[in-house]
Amino acid sequence: MEFEPKNCWHVYKSKKHKAAMDKLAAEYVDFLSLCKTERETIDWLVRRAAFRGFENGFSQDKFLKVHKGKSVIMARKGKKPLAQGIRILGAHADTPRLDLKQRPLYEECQVSLAKTHYYGGIRKHQWFARPLALHGVVIRTDGSRVEIRIGEDPGDPVFTVADLLPHLAYKQIEQKLSEAFEAEKLNVVLGHIPLATSAEKDKSPVKLGVLNILNKRFGIIEEDLYSAEIQAVPAGPARYIGFDQGLIGGYGHDDRACTFAGFEAFLKQNRPEYTQVLIVWDKEEIGSEGSSGAKSLFLEYSLEDMIESWEPVTKLRTMFENTRAISADVHAAMDPDYQEVHEKLNASLLGHGPVFCKFTGHRGKVGANDAHAEYVGWLRSILNKAGIPWQMAETGKVDLGGGGTVAKFLAVYGMDIIDFGPGVLGMHSPFEICSKADIYASFLAYEQFFRN
Repeated sequence: MEFEPKNCWHVYKSKKHKAAMDKLAAEYVDFLSLCKTERETIDWLVRRAAFRGFENGFSQDKFLKVHKGKSVIMARKGKKPLAQGIRILGAHADTPRLDLKQRPLYEECQVSLAKTHYYGGIRKHQWFARPLALHGVVIRTDGSRVEIRIGEDPGDPVFTVADLLPHLAYKQIEQKLSEAFEAEKLNVVLGHIPLATSAEKDKSPVKLGVLNILNKRFGIIEEDLYSAEIQAVPAGPARYIGFDQGLIGGYGHDDRACTFAGFEAFLKQNRPEYTQVLIVWDKEEIGSEGSSGAKSLFLEYSLEDMIESWEPVTKLRTMFENTRAISADVHAAMDPDYQEVHEKLNASLLGHGPVFCKFTGHRGKVGANDAHAEYVGWLRSILNKAGIPWQMAETGKVDLGGGGTVAKFLAVYGMDIIDFGPGVLGMHSPFEICSKADIYASFLAYEQFFRN
């Protein structure tokens, strides 16, 4: 009569499951290593979806639409009318990072640096003294586009934010953590050698050296950086962690773990009962703002066009009211070293399957979608029948914090929705940790959601 979450490693111990898990994990590690920005993630998804027959144009039975290069929606037509509702799985492609400022370049103490503005909920001290890569795009005034990706190949240089030496940090270590590390000191080191043709009187010869390299390699000038989106992200590939390689460490599990697992599950479907929609947004980490975030009308406009092409007699609100959705986002797994911030009866464990989070928000469920019991019961039923491990948890103790997802922005349409995704250690850090078994179980769970 009691309930205990099942350990995925016990459930998926057959050779067949182990082989499938290892294959999926290897593909995920490659994906996580390649896709470090929202633009790179959307490009990766679109290339693979197009190979599987998804095309632009809402008249197609399988269509996709990209918005601003940072969000994408894909749909597969089902047998049942749209008026009976659809299945939506939504995730996000953006991740906390350091964005180069509009005018980033300067020189101090014979070093050329770039000013940054951090994006999303980072812990600033985690970004000092580590190898960084630069990813992004530059748009020239003639509309031409330049791709930037430096620091990932073995022959590339990397970049970094220098930290203060402990010998001179006595004052800093006595400060509160929130005050000890200033955002304006998150400046990325770009170079050190003065431009060969510079003179002693030049004020910024090292900066000129960096600009010369950028001009020769990419054909850009300093003014072009005003119309650029360049991100400093952790350099290097995702890696397996531990002697047994059961964990995966890397940058961007939040939320590329769900993007990857949801996309792979979406591709596995064929002639479903209900129309299936996968949508991947930008800007979740800063509140889902802007024209490419979940607060925008991108989803609504796209589904209006879909109805107009497939079933014009149906009203959008009728479809929405009968729709079931998953907000595919990761969850904070219980940290072995910081168990005191969790309430253990309502905490999740790595390796025990994807996590239902009935509500997010903070202290008193403020700003939360609170999933209805009827919907939770339906989801439990389909996962239990399929033998897929799952767990349910809250984001730590009630008074200690909280967070938010895209769920509440879909809930306003009247559909059923809940947060559901794998647990992560070190969330929002430059090197997050996720269980290989949880990625596999999440993929299988998302399959069941789309199928039922």
